[in-house]
Amino acid sequence: MSDKVLISTFTALRKRLLRMAMHILPSEDDAADALQDAFCRLWPRREKIESEAEAEALATTTLRNICIDNIRKRKIETVPIDEEHDSYEEGGDNGHEERYNEVKKIIDKELTPQQKEILHLKEIEGRTVEEIAGRLSSTESAVRMNLSRARKKIRECYRKEAKDE
Repeated sequence: MSDKVLISTFTALRKRLLRMAMHILPSEDDAADALQDAFCRLWPRREKIESEAEAEALATTTLRNICIDNIRKRKIETVPIDEEHDSYEEGGDNGHEERYNEVKKIIDKELTPQQKEILHLKEIEGRTVEEIAGRLSSTESAVRMNLSRARKKIRECYRKEAKDE
């Protein structure tokens, strides 16, 4: 496979691969790093890749493995799906609904309108930082900063309320 075919295939898959990595890793920066690492790992093997379908399969598998390795290295705490499911059944949805309502109140009360919009586009609509920046006529770094500040503010307020109770 030629260099151009691998590059064009990888470029076409970039957004989908980035979303996949963001589902596994805790931050967008980690996901972007994993995506770049996957490309770097595939580059030396480009001559052995025979088709775009094979390139897509290898990119997906390589990226997933890199993300898993990243989690293992950092020992990021995860909750197994079964454990999460069990807690829903035991306690019902009330605890989760209460937390959701508390966070919603914090968002409405503490965040700026721009932070609210960015958080909504990112977390609810699942848009990438690049898409949000384009939609808001802003820079990607400004979007990341607003998103980071919004999450930090929510976290701080939520912890403060938890301590007060």
